[in-house]
Amino acid sequence: MENKEELQVEEQEIIQDTANQTEEVVEPAVEEKTEAEKLQAEVYELKDKYLRLYSDFDNFRKRTAKEKIDMIQSASAGVITDMLPVIDDYERALSNAAEGEISEGIQLIFNKLLATLTSKGLKAMEAKGEIFDAELHEAITQFPAPTEEDKGKVFDVIEKGYLLNDKVIRFAKVVVAS
Repeated sequence: MENKEELQVEEQEIIQDTANQTEEVVEPAVEEKTEAEKLQAEVYELKDKYLRLYSDFDNFRKRTAKEKIDMIQSASAGVITDMLPVIDDYERALSNAAEGEISEGIQLIFNKLLATLTSKGLKAMEAKGEIFDAELHEAITQFPAPTEEDKGKVFDVIEKGYLLNDKVIRFAKVVVAS
């Protein structure tokens, strides 16, 4: 019987020691787990910061490239705008000149000038007969429309409007039927 009692006492001691050891093992595992979770959270946070920084830089790069292209395309806008009155004067002279008064050579030079400006992105607006658009036209005056269909349309063009690379560089000055 003593052996039984001794075995039971020994068994209880072993169970208690095992329980104590398990508790000791569990506590460090919990600490390690929280440490691992902390590290994992930090890694996630750093990855998130990296992705945001990368996206910001990529957006900056795209924006500056677009600004460069816009600057290159509009760099000649000042010179072209200064040449528009010369084009207007020539067109007025051509329309008011008698037949043969303006030589063929002058017309060839003017056509070459227009072709060069067109290749740089200059485009004349066609306004006559179009519906008035405040983003393209500047109304100089209005007069009563002869028919209902003509209301709100451009009746006459006083000064041509021009686009440079699809951006308005001079609004068309027009007479609108109202």
